[in-house]
Parts: sequence; structure tokens; C-alpha cells
Amino acid sequence: MSSTDEKHSVTMDSVDDDDRELVALGYKPSFKREFTNLATISFAFSIMGLCSSIATTFNTPLTLGGPSSVVWCWILGACMCFTLGSSIAEIVSAFPTCGGLYTASAQLVPKKHRAQVGWLVGWLNILGQIAGISSTEFGLANMILSAVSIGKNGNFEITSGKTVGLFTGLLVVHGLLNSLATQYLARFTKGFVFVNLGATFVIIVVLLSKTPRAEMHPASYVFGSEGIINQTGGWTTGIAFLFGLLSVQWTMTDYDATAHISEEVQRAAYAAPSAIFIAVVGTGLIGWLLNIVMVLCSGPFENLPGPSGSAFLEILVLRAGKTGALIIWAFVCLTAFFVVQAALQAASRTVYAFSRDHGLPDRGYFGEVSSWTQTPLRAIWLTTFVSVLPGLLDLASPIAAAAVFSLTAMALDLSYVIPIICRRIYEHHPEVMFKPGPFYMGSGWLGLVCNVTCVVWTFFICIIFALPTIRPVTADNMNYASVITIGVIVLAFGWYMLGAHKHYVGPQSNIHQESAKAVKDDSNSDKNDRTSLA
Repeated sequence: MSSTDEKHSVTMDSVDDDDRELVALGYKPSFKREFTNLATISFAFSIMGLCSSIATTFNTPLTLGGPSSVVWCWILGACMCFTLGSSIAEIVSAFPTCGGLYTASAQLVPKKHRAQVGWLVGWLNILGQIAGISSTEFGLANMILSAVSIGKNGNFEITSGKTVGLFTGLLVVHGLLNSLATQYLARFTKGFVFVNLGATFVIIVVLLSKTPRAEMHPASYVFGSEGIINQTGGWTTGIAFLFGLLSVQWTMTDYDATAHISEEVQRAAYAAPSAIFIAVVGTGLIGWLLNIVMVLCSGPFENLPGPSGSAFLEILVLRAGKTGALIIWAFVCLTAFFVVQAALQAASRTVYAFSRDHGLPDRGYFGEVSSWTQTPLRAIWLTTFVSVLPGLLDLASPIAAAAVFSLTAMALDLSYVIPIICRRIYEHHPEVMFKPGPFYMGSGWLGLVCNVTCVVWTFFICIIFALPTIRPVTADNMNYASVITIGVIVLAFGWYMLGAHKHYVGPQSNIHQESAKAVKDDSNSDKNDRTSLA
């Protein structure tokens, strides 16, 4: 047997093992497993975006808490995100299905609570993912328009109409790309990580080499009290400093996106959690280095965020010149483009899984896989359409649109800690059998400390993100993230009690449904054969 044949045989064996594991969890394999280890790791890095995500949110810590908030909030948040990422990876390894933590949550509670817990986690997760797609695409539209403003020397007006128009067009492009078959998505994804990390290191090298030593800020400005500048208009300096957490929490979220493509991943129980772990550590450390360099080379504080409205881009222009900055910025925008591509793929799989379990009022319509592409085309376009809606808020109020960034972190992180809490509360319940996967922190103190730390941290951050960032608070600068999150929870449970409980019983096996469908198809085929013979 040739080496190529041996490699193919090993791959097929791993695919068969993955499908057997999926069947054991109660689901019929519906996707082709085209994502290799490299493609999966690239996907996990891409969902976080790194340089593009930092560029999108850099204004928040810089203009609210000051340069020191940029640096210290990043590493503080990254350490906490590491505990959450590890806890999520552990559950994903045990339940490698496209439903991700939504599916896992129902397996971690007694039967009588499965529907309610699955319903809550499902809706929070979908809300967070939709907000993540919308906020990232909205950020990308603003990044592109900022580049146009720089290119035209400020002789270009960025309006809400232009931003929303570009935002909508970009989402349609991503919908079309996600409509491709899985093998093309996997090939496309492989290169994401190299552009992402490559652009980040190019920025670091360019800034350090182009900034004269005399113009670099002192350590007291980058790390010390000199760099704490409260510009919130009324909040204490401590609260203003903590607003800087939005950047890292928004960047390092959607951890379970890799889980949502796990039915398309080879050796999913190993590859999906490993990719999450590697991406969290890599993004945390490299992101901290990038933030330090950005602040170190940022120039006069009073000149930021500048005419373009993007402090990140203005710093690049200051140090690399207009042409050099725009060349680098093109790759930063490309990274953001990849983030939305990955996020839309993950979110559509969640919608597919939720519809498959009759969690949507569609009778399973969006829980079907296209026989043409072997992907959930209906769920992809539903997700694309719904993701346009949060961006339309910019036409009414830019402050309301900005709240979508906070909403992403709040909704997603809450959907993550619920299954983590349930796993600990019911770990000895006779109806709950948590069978650890290959990625497991053990039954000792390590796993417990990680779980407790990430839960406490998530509730803390939700309080910070619910606060308006500017005082005094008015209707125009109110933070609507908490209102939207609570509103969705109330409406979802109101809907559940009024009627959804009749058709939704939680994540459920689809093997018997597929068998019944096959029998029905065979019956129809026999009937047609008999008709034709007659």
C-alpha cells in the first residue's frame, strides 16, 4: 500500500470513528468531514480575528479608561477567558455535535429540566452569535469607510446610510460564500490563520521600526498611572478603567464556534477542543503584545481617534505613512472579513441544530441539509437575513448600534456558563452521565477552579457591560445591551410557556426520524414501481 493510500485509510477510519461517536450521542451524520487539523485551528483563530477585532474595539478602552486600560484590561480579561475557554473545550470534547453547548446543556441536567435549559441556552447562544456577526460586519464596514476617509485626506463624509449599505452588501457576500460545499469552505479556511497572524506581526514590526525611540511613550504611560485617563464624564476612574474589558471580551468570545462545525471536522473530539485551547492562548498572548506596541507608538493622546474615527488606523498612518498604513489596513480588513465568514458558518449550524430539535416555529424547515451542497442552506440564509437587523439600529442611533458589541459578549458568555454550572450541580445525579472526552482537566481541583473562576468572572463582566459608558445617562447614550438580553430571555420563555413547550422537548435524537423518512421513501418508491409495472 502506498503512503497516499495509507493516509487515506487513516483519514477514513477517523471519519468512521467520528460518525460512530455522533450516532452514540443520538445524531445521524449529515455533513461531510472535510475540516483537517489545520483548517480547524485556522477556523478557531479566525473567529477571534485578533488584529481586526482589536482594531474594531481599540477606541473603547483608549477613549474611556486611557492607554493603561488598553494594556492591563487585555491581559486580565485574557487570563479569565483562558479559564472559560478551557471549561468550554472540556464540554465540547465530550459532546462534539454541531449544536455545541446548546446540545450539551440538555445532557448535563436531569430529564425534567432538559427542555427549559436547552431552550434558554439555545436562544442566548443564537442571540449572541447573531450579534457577533452583525457587530463584526458593522465594524468591517466602518474600517473600510475609515480607509476611504484617510485615502481622500478627510474629504469624505461617513454617514449612517453609507455604513449600513456597505454592511448589508458585505453580509450578502458572506451568505453566498457560506453557500459553498464544505470541502470548499475547508480549503478557504486553511489560509485564514496565516493572514490573521501575519498581519498582526507585520503591524508590530512596522510600528517598532518606524517609531523613533524619542517618540515612544514611557513605561508609566503604557503600564502606569499616567496612562489612566478617565473620559467617561462621571464614572469613577475604576469603572472607566474596567470598560477596557470590552475589547478583549468581544475579541475572545464565540469559543464554541469550532464546536458548531464539529460534525464537519475529522477527529472532532480531539481537534475541536484543541483548536479552542490553542486559539485562546495564542490570541491572548499575541493580542497583549499588539496592544502594548500600539500604545507605545501611539503618539499624542489628544490626536486620537483622529478624523477617520479609528485610533488604530490613525496610529498606523502616523508611523507608516498613508500608503503604508492603507496597505496594512487592507489585510486587517481581510482578517475581519474572515471573522464574519467563520462566524456565519458557526451560527448557521446552531440555527440548523435548534430547528432540527423543533426550537423554531418552522416545523423543522431550517433543520434540513441541502442535497446539493451537503450544507444547511436554509439556515445559512435565515441567519444572514436576521444578522442584517441589528445593523439597522445605526440608522436610528449610533449608540444603540454600539450596544450590539456588548450584547455579543453578554449573551454568548451567559450561554456558556449555564452548561458549566449545570455540569457541576448535577455531576452526581443518576440521570446525568458526563462522559469526559479526550480533552479533560480531571476530577480534581484544576477543573473545579477553572469552572468556578469563569462563572464568577462572566457574571462580573455582564454587570460592567450593562453600564452606560458615558454619564450623565440620556436616551441617546443609554446602553441597551442588557435591555435586549433580558427582553429576549423574557420573550423566549413567554413563548415557551404559551405554546412552544408542546413541540420542544430539548435537544433530541434524529436517528429515528431519518429511519422513518427512509422507510417512507422506500415505500413511495415501491408504490411508484408497482404503478409503473401496472
